[in-house]
Amino acid sequence: MNHLKKVIYNCKQATLLIEKRQIKSLSFRETIELRIHLAGCSMCKLYNKQSQVIHQMVLQLFHDTQQQASSLVLDETFKKELQDRIETELNNT
Repeated sequence: MNHLKKVIYNCKQATLLIEKRQIKSLSFRETIELRIHLAGCSMCKLYNKQSQVIHQMVLQLFHDTQQQASSLVLDETFKKELQDRIETELNNT
């Protein structure tokens, strides 16, 4: 019973497990402990929802950034001007 009390009243451990779950799978024991805690803790339930939303937003941001980077194309005029500037600077040193 003492271990059950620790699970139920340990918000710090619950938030750790919530974040860990975003990165990798929890063990069976960790999953059960988190479910027990979330069943009785409204603050950690809210934290869990917010954490999931933030995680999805970050994943989407990185996905969008990668797509934008791969879709950028420099026109030939810009490339030529840039090459000329580089050569000019190299010659001036």
